[in-house]
Amino acid sequence: MSETPHTLVAACRHTEDIKKSRFLALAAPVATPEQALAFVREASAADATHNCWAYRIGQDYRFNDDGEPGGTAGRPILQAIEGQGFDRVAVVVTRWYGGIKLGAGGLARAYGGTAAECLRTAERVPIVAMARLVLDCDFAELALLKARLRELGAEPAREHFGADGVTLELELPTRRVAEAERRIADLSRGRITVRRMD
Repeated sequence: MSETPHTLVAACRHTEDIKKSRFLALAAPVATPEQALAFVREASAADATHNCWAYRIGQDYRFNDDGEPGGTAGRPILQAIEGQGFDRVAVVVTRWYGGIKLGAGGLARAYGGTAAECLRTAERVPIVAMARLVLDCDFAELALLKARLRELGAEPAREHFGADGVTLELELPTRRVAEAERRIADLSRGRITVRRMD
């Protein structure tokens, strides 16, 4: 795997005909196992012979052969995801059987190859490690803080308005945390303390 894992910019597809069987690979970016399984349900074709799939999200991964001989479909799809340095990706390869048996090696090459080609041609984006910060500020400071932190790629995740002020939860690239903490200290003259939530 490459040093910085990538995910897909958007869903993509690739079809291949192999010995009269039609293979369709559908791949999509996913953030959680629940999203991955929802994509599998959505992408699976009811009229197909097999809907085999795999996903990887960080250390979490699963695959399924959907009735094909064990190890000939789901694992090769997962290997295609990993082999190209992808993370947070789910792939479903659907097969419509054409009457010619492919054998175990042929199946693994067909499923893995269709998945790999789908991912190879897809637009990819590096995954940026994100951090979560929480801070308490006065109502009057909120707009300025948000504007100045947005310059560092920080996006408000949640705002809670209380009687004494606002609790602001931000998500930003991990590499910008120290800079954000300095900026908050400068803007508040050291009054605001920042807490890491991740």
